[in-house]
Amino acid sequence: MEHEQTIPEQRKEEDNAPEQGTPDAAGPGPRARRRGGRTVLLIAGAVVLGVLAGAVTGYAVQYDREPTPLAPLAQAGLAYPKALAPDDATTNKTINANRWHKTDDDLAKLLIEAPGGAKVEGTGYDTVDFVSTAFEEPDYMLRNLVRTKVRRLASVSWSEGDSTFVVVQLLQFNDRDGADDYQVGQSGYMPEKKFAGNSGAAIPGLPSDLGHVWVDSEADEKPGYLPMRGARAIARRGDIVLDIHLVNNRGKVSESDIMDLAKRQLERL
Repeated sequence: MEHEQTIPEQRKEEDNAPEQGTPDAAGPGPRARRRGGRTVLLIAGAVVLGVLAGAVTGYAVQYDREPTPLAPLAQAGLAYPKALAPDDATTNKTINANRWHKTDDDLAKLLIEAPGGAKVEGTGYDTVDFVSTAFEEPDYMLRNLVRTKVRRLASVSWSEGDSTFVVVQLLQFNDRDGADDYQVGQSGYMPEKKFAGNSGAAIPGLPSDLGHVWVDSEADEKPGYLPMRGARAIARRGDIVLDIHLVNNRGKVSESDIMDLAKRQLERL
């Protein structure tokens, strides 16, 4: 009897023990992870089904509706001027009215005016050979201006009393490369002792490499002659270079004198 009583108890314990190879035998960790994965898959499946159902319903609703007409374009019926045949009044300006810049107009009109009381010595257009004669090597300068395709040259000159003489030149080239060549070349030698003898000053409102003024460090003094002191301004604005010379035969030139002329001329451009 005792033997028969112990056997059921042993069997009971064995029945409660997990079998080898079952999920319970693997422990609670892996089993919990597997249950979580199934839950995520169920939720994702439900979301996908919901999106598909919404898309189908929306498409069915839109399919049964009448199409909404688009709003009319603003100013769809703009009137353009009728093309006219050229006649005696046709000019380069009228043909290119939408691309016309004031520097394409009369270049001489862009020159600054002489101050009140000054005597105008000359104004208008200059020839290339005439401008070249003002340089130490006229032949070289003539070839250089032709090579860089100078387009137009205009100047105005005046005198104030018997001591101050001013020449304002505008040199317009076919493109900025030609203007840059002239501006850089002329500015490069000005700091040398033979010329201004100093680095000069930048023109406010312009990068230092696009506009500069110089006043000679020393006056040119020779026995029997009045002391001459010069100043110069060189600046580029697009395809135009302004080149201003000021000379005083009393040796009295201030930086503000040449700077003021350069600013006024730049404003006109």
